[in-house]
Amino acid sequence: MSKDIEQTKAFRSYVKSGHVGSIIAGTGFGKTRVGVYAVVEALNDSELDAIVLVPFEHLKDNFKEEMRKTKQEKYIDRIEFYCYASVKKLLADPKKYCVLICDEIHLGLTDPCFELYNTDKFEKMMFLTATLPEDPLYRVRLESIAPPVYEITIDECVDKGLIAPYKIKCVALNLTPEEKKRYKLVNANFGYWKGKLGFDAFNMAQAVLANKGKYGNEMVNAALGFYRAIRQRKTIVDHAKNKIKLSKLYANTNRGRILVFGGDNAFTDSLADAIPGSVTYHSKKSKKVREGALEDFKSGKARVLCSTKALNQGLDIPNAQVGLICGLTSKALTMVQRVGRLVRIDPSDPNKTGQIVILYVENSQEEKWLRNALTKVDPFNISWINEQELQLELAK
Repeated sequence: MSKDIEQTKAFRSYVKSGHVGSIIAGTGFGKTRVGVYAVVEALNDSELDAIVLVPFEHLKDNFKEEMRKTKQEKYIDRIEFYCYASVKKLLADPKKYCVLICDEIHLGLTDPCFELYNTDKFEKMMFLTATLPEDPLYRVRLESIAPPVYEITIDECVDKGLIAPYKIKCVALNLTPEEKKRYKLVNANFGYWKGKLGFDAFNMAQAVLANKGKYGNEMVNAALGFYRAIRQRKTIVDHAKNKIKLSKLYANTNRGRILVFGGDNAFTDSLADAIPGSVTYHSKKSKKVREGALEDFKSGKARVLCSTKALNQGLDIPNAQVGLICGLTSKALTMVQRVGRLVRIDPSDPNKTGQIVILYVENSQEEKWLRNALTKVDPFNISWINEQELQLELAK
């Protein structure tokens, strides 16, 4: 009941703002239902149709399912569903709509999307996301079109009992001797090309590659070498062999249902190959394989579900008990989304506490990414240990 009250509060904030605004709510809050409230209200007040924009196809089905749960099926035929990749079709169409709902708006603030939002095609507009975009340009775009009218963090959701509590365990691990040699060499190359680019190397490399004719071959080569070194350095820590070893040990020791996140699809496949009883869900798998993997996990046929990014948004997996994160970015939003997969209320387990274990390479760029990614979660819920301490815990 408290979740219904909070969702209604979010919707009323949107109405009070003049029916234009963003709802910023931690994963598990139920933002889709707030979007349904907005659509139903708009369709009742207008003869025009509604638009729902999402980043992925499966989120269209989520929205329709939420309308069925709230017994609003009669309105589905008056809603047009699009993915952000199709906004140019909307721009070319002169048709107008009573309301626009944008889910996962942090993925819908590209140039074509921003152009669409600045038209007069929509009477009302609601944006939905877990946290504000980290990209400065995207944040400015969101705030200029639909400023936040309601915000609640993942920890505030926990305090209000809207989602389950959680604990995060960060486990520092070492590279193998061979990996250390490769990382040292790649890191030296990174420093070399960074020195060639000078102060603010990241922005300089971006400027050089965007305007190659303005710069000489030496600077272009430096920019290319700089980005190549970044990719190589990330690949080494993403694919660290000790991550596979500890993941296998953890999965063999923990009998709960586990979500495993790899850094890229190739490493996710490697994790799935190493962990008995696991299935794989990522963008390189066919829709049939993904759906089968998800069904096997939900039914209990498979105990471990390995993914890369595909599970970050929009999938409700209430029976997942443990998240094992083996691939990192610096984005706090990604961390909030992954934590959100583990904190949805499970009616069959009222005492559930989401357990998140993060494996990272100590004293690498990955550690910096991790510390930045955790800025949106309560430090009280985070503990820091090394791989030996984790092995001792698992041996008990």
